[in-house]
Amino acid sequence: MDIGIDLGTANTLLYARGQGIVLNEPSVVAMKEGGRSALAVGTEAKETIGRTPGSITAIRPLRDGVISDYEAAEEMIRHFVKKAVPGRRPRTRMVVCVPSGVTPVERRAIVHASQRAGARAVHLIEEPMAAAIGAGLPVAEPRGSMVVDIGGGTTEVAVISLGGIVTSQSLRVGGDRLDAAITDYVRKEHGLLIGERTAEDVKVAIGSAWPVPEDSDLESRTFPVRGREKVGGLPRTLALSAREVRAALDEPVAQIVAAVRATLEECPPELSGDVMEHGIVLTGGGALLPGLDLRLASATGIPVFVAEAALECVAVGAGRCVEDFDGLQRLLTAK
Repeated sequence: MDIGIDLGTANTLLYARGQGIVLNEPSVVAMKEGGRSALAVGTEAKETIGRTPGSITAIRPLRDGVISDYEAAEEMIRHFVKKAVPGRRPRTRMVVCVPSGVTPVERRAIVHASQRAGARAVHLIEEPMAAAIGAGLPVAEPRGSMVVDIGGGTTEVAVISLGGIVTSQSLRVGGDRLDAAITDYVRKEHGLLIGERTAEDVKVAIGSAWPVPEDSDLESRTFPVRGREKVGGLPRTLALSAREVRAALDEPVAQIVAAVRATLEECPPELSGDVMEHGIVLTGGGALLPGLDLRLASATGIPVFVAEAALECVAVGAGRCVEDFDGLQRLLTAK
């Protein structure tokens, strides 16, 4: 069984050859302190974040798109492959997506973890290329296509033509950084300590990067935030407004905008014309942040579109390489 893996900081998606996406779960492992085997993986493990006793730790094996805990990553990949493809199976071939800015050491860590999890062969493909394939962009044509993939740990910006990345930026800012910005804002402005799960709930409920005309109701929304007072330590509930959340998110969003502008500035003139004509495509979970497409369009003067099924684009792109190892995989796999 051949498998494509979007090994994300926040979520891991598996694409099985001939079946499509067969798994989409949080990239979290709950392990006992000092132990080597996982007590829970994925959705079940995420429920334990912030609620574990001292003897159990909820680990996110990837940070900024790369492996930060080798043993936990290996355990997580093995568990997900076994869950997605149950029963006896030969050792699999895997196509694994990696950020375009990873170092050789980080690449080797991903390959070794995948091999120890059961892969007989591991092929790496850069995330912006996989995202572009999954979004249906004509990556093999002599035409410039620009994709911005905003994941949990990284933002990948790339201009692609003739099956290769012409120019790119890999920014270690993503959904996690947006959550951290909300946590920091609530702590500094309201003296309230909140966890990462609460910050993520706030972002999903009322987060935005730009005023959204078709959703004017968003401006007046509030969201109840429960946390612990920084001084005194007592629990308290705060009604956080959408305007405050947008202000909290401004810095990391500005970094994403700057990366897009920098990539455009490095783009050859002919390909810049193609991008201006056909627009920029957003993929990944961060693409769903309301108003982000409008802010990018305002900053660049170029139309910006959110890909259909943006969360799945990278996994689908890896899957298409899996379906055609003799064609797309050989042409597009990162060397």
